[in-house]
Amino acid sequence: MCKGKYVKNTFLILLALIITTASINAQNEITGKDKLLLLANTVIKDASFKFFDTDTKTQYDTPEQAPSIDKLKLVSGSNDWKYWNGVLNVAMIRLSEVLKDSTYLLFAKKNVEFNFRNYPIFKNKVAKVSKGNTPFAQNWIMEELDDCGSMGSSVIEIQKRFPKDEYMQYLNAAGNHILKVQDRLEDKTLVRKGPHKFTLWADDLYMGLSFTTRMGEMTNERKYFDDAATQVINFHKYLFDKNKGLMHHCYYSDLKLPGVAFWGRANGWALVAQMDLLERIPKNHPKREKLIELLKRHILGLAQYQGPEGLWHQLLDRSDSYLETSCTAMYTYVIARAINKGFLDARYKTIAKRGWDGVITKINQSGLLEGVCAGTGVSDDMVFYYRRPTPLNDLHGIGAVILAGTEMLLLDRSK
Repeated sequence: MCKGKYVKNTFLILLALIITTASINAQNEITGKDKLLLLANTVIKDASFKFFDTDTKTQYDTPEQAPSIDKLKLVSGSNDWKYWNGVLNVAMIRLSEVLKDSTYLLFAKKNVEFNFRNYPIFKNKVAKVSKGNTPFAQNWIMEELDDCGSMGSSVIEIQKRFPKDEYMQYLNAAGNHILKVQDRLEDKTLVRKGPHKFTLWADDLYMGLSFTTRMGEMTNERKYFDDAATQVINFHKYLFDKNKGLMHHCYYSDLKLPGVAFWGRANGWALVAQMDLLERIPKNHPKREKLIELLKRHILGLAQYQGPEGLWHQLLDRSDSYLETSCTAMYTYVIARAINKGFLDARYKTIAKRGWDGVITKINQSGLLEGVCAGTGVSDDMVFYYRRPTPLNDLHGIGAVILAGTEMLLLDRSK
């Protein structure tokens, strides 16, 4: 082959490689947004806002249409009143804001309206049906923080945009429960009655603060911010292991000992709660700088456990546990938002980007989410955490992934 022809062919090959690489890079840039919208639109598509009879399988638009409500269930879990529904509603509202597309806001609005329209008939029958099997039961049965905090936070977001007296009545009841009824230690730390009296769950930093921080913002009442700041500082005192840079899943106040596991999603709940507070607390609050310091410490601790795929493990310090989607989404969201809000500098951006790159591999072509740990209580058995199942499209992770993807859109815009 002559030299000129060789040079020409080499040039064409290089040009083809450049074009192919550019095409792949362009595809990768849109993949994250495409996967985010695929997931969010799948939620909307599957949210039927209907009921079905578990015996006859007949579906109804309203509970009044059914001969009996004793066997009624919701067709779609995304329409219920659980804490993960609160995360999902807030995430959808945030997605609407960033995309300037009301579709996702209207989903959250309809979800809240659907509950308030239908829960009274189930409330009247609660004595005959167990709480866990009754649609919307956590609307009126406030026993623990996850009964009201997370869903309450989404009601606040709807109340700010579409105010109703019945929403405000609910919010006042939830606020009263969190500040005055929920079990606490002597130093005011929020705890649960179980599994031992009294157990501090890292999860509850979010279950309480997702509500109190928004309530403080909406009402301008300092008491909500003061209590939220106390919780963050106390949770770090009881749960944070300085050597590991991680939070234990729980603390047993009767034994004065932490639990055995550094569970991924528990650390995620705690981080999202800290971010919720920091972006809302008044700039002149005396504990604000301390809160920023604790957030940074927690993020730096977690960063060292990120795997090469961008994902974190179910048990953060145990690489033989499975890679888990929901905690990765939570960390990605918090790091991206902390950068966007100026609490972290841009050098941490690569951690968030790798996290998001890992998360989108878990959204399949049907818009369903993979690799999310099922609901998990605290345990003294490490094997319990290893063996937790990962049901397809588990609602424990969908809201977190939408939050992460939405925040990554903003982070990418800040280039």
